[in-house]
Amino acid sequence: MTIAEAPPRLAAAADASLRWYPGGPYDLAQTLGPLLRGNSDPSFSVQGSVIWNAFTTEEGPATVRFTPAGSGGMEHRVDVQAWGPGAGAAIESVPRLLGAEDDWQGFDEPAFHATLPRMVREARRRSLALRLPSSGRVVDQLVPIILEQKVTVIEARRAYRYLLHRYGSPAPQAGSLAPAGLLVAPTAAQWLQVPSWEWHRAGVGPQRSATVMRALRAGVALERLAALPAVEAAAKMQTIPGIGIWTAAEVVQRTHGCPDSISVGDYHLAAYVGAALTGRRTDDAGMLRLLAPWQGHRQRVVRMIQSSGFRKPTFGPRMTIQDHRRH
Repeated sequence: MTIAEAPPRLAAAADASLRWYPGGPYDLAQTLGPLLRGNSDPSFSVQGSVIWNAFTTEEGPATVRFTPAGSGGMEHRVDVQAWGPGAGAAIESVPRLLGAEDDWQGFDEPAFHATLPRMVREARRRSLALRLPSSGRVVDQLVPIILEQKVTVIEARRAYRYLLHRYGSPAPQAGSLAPAGLLVAPTAAQWLQVPSWEWHRAGVGPQRSATVMRALRAGVALERLAALPAVEAAAKMQTIPGIGIWTAAEVVQRTHGCPDSISVGDYHLAAYVGAALTGRRTDDAGMLRLLAPWQGHRQRVVRMIQSSGFRKPTFGPRMTIQDHRRH
């Protein structure tokens, strides 16, 4: 993996830029996909193969454009441009965000690889371009993940969109190519200014909104967790009432690119993994037993199962969508 100066044409069109070479096959959409809160996430815009993302850095907000190139015999690369007060800091964070520190060597080591189920080995062969991203932005990941606690994804993403449209900030201007309506998610301080009735209007129940508020009162401390190892960061997150193992795991998967964290407590995951590996549903304890032989890479195994296209049989009722705005 190498970083090169962006060509003069790209550099002249932005406040900061770089050209990043992953050193092998690379899929930008597959790598950044877990960071999007659905196709209508206001902080992202997908235009064909190009992805735009607006976010806050320690130097201020930035609008970032990712343009992948290279296929077949051409070397893969991603051209990155950034605009706004946080452009320089955003560019510095880009390699980790794109998975530069995600190392699959141990997973691909022949002796380890041979222990994997056939489904996982075949999925890995087809998914060599996948990297686990490390955003390093704890608040940006934690808030929407708390909103997903014990509700459907549809409810949570609807609430997140509503709140971003109400309390997000317009992304820094980025020329004529920039998508309209791109928003920067609120900072910890801005989230704390959201009044209780707005959480209610968004369909967020009092338990989840209270958890967000408790967590964000330690906003600066939360962002410092990005510098800690994933296991330590997840443990410290769980000292905040309302944040359990599922929430912490979902966060460090995205902020740290953690290859081992498992979303214990997920409504569907244990049954899905059990069905994929044994043909039978299981619970969280059973899932952890099944994944134990691949300790250190358990999240990679889960991602490969998901990449395989496996669909489990339907077990029992689906979670009911609730409208907290009516209560």
